Amino acid sequence: MEEPGNKMYKEKETKMKKGNYIVSPRASSSSLQSSVAEEHHCRLNPAKMWMLSPPSGVFQYTKKLFLSEQTGRAQALEFVRKNAANAISMANLIMGLSSILCNLNGLYYCACWLLLIGFLLDLADGAVARQLNACSALGAKLDDFADFTSFGLATALLLQAHGILDGLLSITYVLAVFARLCFFSSGIPFMYRGLPCPYASSLLTGTYILTGGNLVLLRMIALVMILFMVDQGFYPHDKVLESQPWKKVVYAGGILMVLFSSYSIASLYYLIWSSSYIFFPVALWSSKV
Repeated sequence: MEEPGNKMYKEKETKMKKGNYIVSPRASSSSLQSSVAEEHHCRLNPAKMWMLSPPSGVFQYTKKLFLSEQTGRAQALEFVRKNAANAISMANLIMGLSSILCNLNGLYYCACWLLLIGFLLDLADGAVARQLNACSALGAKLDDFADFTSFGLATALLLQAHGILDGLLSITYVLAVFARLCFFSSGIPFMYRGLPCPYASSLLTGTYILTGGNLVLLRMIALVMILFMVDQGFYPHDKVLESQPWKKVVYAGGILMVLFSSYSIASLYYLIWSSSYIFFPVALWSSKV
């Protein structure tokens, strides 16, 4: 038979249950009131409840967020590595398109200046692609399209076709550049077949600026450049930025000329640079020199 004292103890314990709290019959009334008040305050203040018992998932979420940031940063760097050379080719394309617009609006000196910048960009994109190990079929096609726009279409507009013969010369120049870009592979390591069109464009651009737009001389040089581009002669891969230090100095000088020099001095510099490659390709610009 159960003793009366034990029965009274159980009844008191049942009456004193509050939510998740079980208050001992020996606890004072003040302790009970403080516990109930604390529970009520936590329900009203979720931040404090989170501090008292933080969810374990928040640490996992923070870790995943940190790892995702690291992954995103790595993916961004990989994207930059793969597309740095393509961005340079796109810049060359923009220079060519801008030069065409300048030609159509009669701003011939500005058009020539943009072509000189495109010349520097064209020498840089291949070097950047090889250094970053980011050579791709897309990059090669983009480079060819940029070269055709800048050193074919934009350069041909400098000839200013005012008659049928002038127009035929401009069209022939564009076709020569197209043929040169389609059949540039010689099958011989480190050699091009046919004069690279950037050097032909640089020679014409420098001549235009230095002579003040002498169209007769310019058209004669364009005719010679057409013959050089389709002649199937061999020209070395210059690789200015991957070769001897003096070639890098020449390239750096070209940048300084574009940025800080006058039209006449810069045009003379590029005229000498392109002429040395066109007429003395192996003696001066071979990779062994």
